[in-house]
Amino acid sequence: MSHAMVKIAAGWLLCLMLAIAAAVLAVGLVNSTIAGPQQPVRDYLGALQNGQGGKALGLLHATVPPGNAAMLDGTALQTAASRIENVKIGDAQERPGNQVTVPMEYSIGGSPLRTEFLLAKTGTQWLFFSTWAFVPAQLPTVDVTVVNAVQATVNGIPVNLPDGRNSFAVFYPGEYEATLIGEHFAAPARRGTVSSAAAPSAGLTLLTVATEKLKADVGTMTSEYLDVCAAEASKEQRLQPDCPFYHVTTNRVVPGTIQWAVSTYPEISIEPFGGRWVVAPLDGKARVTGRQIDLFTGAEFPLDEKVDFSFTTRLDITADTIRVTPLLTY
Repeated sequence: MSHAMVKIAAGWLLCLMLAIAAAVLAVGLVNSTIAGPQQPVRDYLGALQNGQGGKALGLLHATVPPGNAAMLDGTALQTAASRIENVKIGDAQERPGNQVTVPMEYSIGGSPLRTEFLLAKTGTQWLFFSTWAFVPAQLPTVDVTVVNAVQATVNGIPVNLPDGRNSFAVFYPGEYEATLIGEHFAAPARRGTVSSAAAPSAGLTLLTVATEKLKADVGTMTSEYLDVCAAEASKEQRLQPDCPFYHVTTNRVVPGTIQWAVSTYPEISIEPFGGRWVVAPLDGKARVTGRQIDLFTGAEFPLDEKVDFSFTTRLDITADTIRVTPLLTY
């Protein structure tokens, strides 16, 4: 009986030791997965991808810097996180003061990137399982600047840019794209990535240009003005009309024969200058025909001259109208 009892006790002891070992392994496994410092990083990334800015901010324990908060929730946030690919969350690296860094490797637009999150141990649950939280930090910002405009689109959201600029608090990691698409003015998209809270403020500068439609509209108005001017000059039989073009001769031109026409219309270039949009000087050619008489010989012969002309304009644009005003000097 004593030998049998020893065998039974040894068996129970072995089972107990195996159970303890299994429990230790289970605790270790849980602490390295769902209770490990990587889990808050996974939760935070999930909140970004779902556009849940409030949840992400609560997990990150971050303070929001002064500026526009349009990028911190919804579509803008989802768009920033949607470009994150090939995510690999690495093992935690111990730091002093019960803190760890959790590295995350990923790519945005094909470029490999790395972000390190700093977390601190905050306690335990059920005696064995560690709890972790992000060490508080301030969110980074993205500064957007636009030439001669007060609005733009950032990550698909229309935003205001007072005096042509604004600063946006953003989550990280993420990619932010600014663009301007308008009927009269547009700017190619500019993109910037933000990979950490400590990164310098990203800057996106939109170089606004006049659209082809605006240049075509201004060109049409300019051509109409020159055609009307030529028609009036012909009607009034004037060699020096109130137009950008004129002709000077020492001969006498036969009344009723003067005809003006524009032979080369100006090319339209619209550029920013001094906080407004200006049309570059307009250069073209006009043709005047008629009959003229040499005052010395009395001989009559054709008048057929091409004259160069150049003039400037003032461009006024509102939401509903475009106005081109010729500025002539005599």
